[in-house]
Amino acid sequence: MAVVTDPRTPAPAGPPAPPDGGRRRVIAMSVWAAAFVAAWLGIGLPTDPAYAFLWIWAGTVAWNSHRPWRSHLLFARDWVPVVLLLAAYNLSRGFADNGATPHAMELIVADRFMFGWATGGEVPTVWLQEHLYRPEVQWWDVLASWVYFSHFVVTLAAAGVLWMRNRERWAAYMRRFGFLCAAGLATYFLYPAAPPWWAAQNGLLTEVARISTRGWKAFGMHGAGNLLNAGQIASNPVAAMPSLHTAWALFVVLFFLRATRRRWWPLLLAYPLAMTFTLVYSGEHYVIDVLVGWAYVGMTFLVVGLAERWWAARRARRTPVGPEPADGPTGGPEPEPAGPTTTADGPPAVQATR
Repeated sequence: MAVVTDPRTPAPAGPPAPPDGGRRRVIAMSVWAAAFVAAWLGIGLPTDPAYAFLWIWAGTVAWNSHRPWRSHLLFARDWVPVVLLLAAYNLSRGFADNGATPHAMELIVADRFMFGWATGGEVPTVWLQEHLYRPEVQWWDVLASWVYFSHFVVTLAAAGVLWMRNRERWAAYMRRFGFLCAAGLATYFLYPAAPPWWAAQNGLLTEVARISTRGWKAFGMHGAGNLLNAGQIASNPVAAMPSLHTAWALFVVLFFLRATRRRWWPLLLAYPLAMTFTLVYSGEHYVIDVLVGWAYVGMTFLVVGLAERWWAARRARRTPVGPEPADGPTGGPEPEPAGPTTTADGPPAVQATR
């Protein structure tokens, strides 16, 4: 008769990984956090792609401090092309400012057309600053500075977490992110557009203050935005259409939305809305810039998704199909398998006789 016996559990290969939240990980992450805060206060927020890359890499090393050092080099191998592309993107934005007069008046007209009925004929930026801007820093200024800074960290930090958890999803994320940046950059060359603070400086709007980083003063952290302020001065002043700040915010939320429980959706979707308020209030963008940026996100998911499906179908067509075995469907009945029988829901049964 046949007797089903449970096989022994195989011995684990290699030393077991330490549990999440292990002592070594806690210490490493605490050191990383302390170093990040010290660098933030002394040098400035990591808004440069290369600088942000170093901090994200250090964070992955601290989180996986139990792994051998060679495994940490894989991060550099995968991310160096991404950093180079972002650096080229930042540099090439400046070339979009070719000295020609940027588009500004049509953006003002668009915002007045959409919201003038509620703002007394003003663009939303002017209306918000008339009602909220004060000489002294307010709590919403602090919140706006944090939201504005998150643009430089959230998208890349989410990519870093994806890289550690699922490299295939990380690759899909970076394909969409790269396409979105390329589409925005192409638009900057084809349609250079100026933000509200530029229009005010050139007499097209009433006074508009550029206040995206003033919130740090409330904590006495005057140097916290050094790199961010320097980047604003050196950046292309006519790269307002589309708003990639809100485009990145919506992109990262939509990418993770389907994998998140619906009860958290309102909290996630509040992030691109908070970014929209911050950019419009601080004089960085018109609402029309935001809407076009969101349209670019939809185009990105559509185009890259179609391209991925086309590529998968093409690879499937090119994959050779091997010949059918002679004893298959047209070669007569298959012989009974020799060897151990298999149970319906378990491992092979061991035959025993009496």
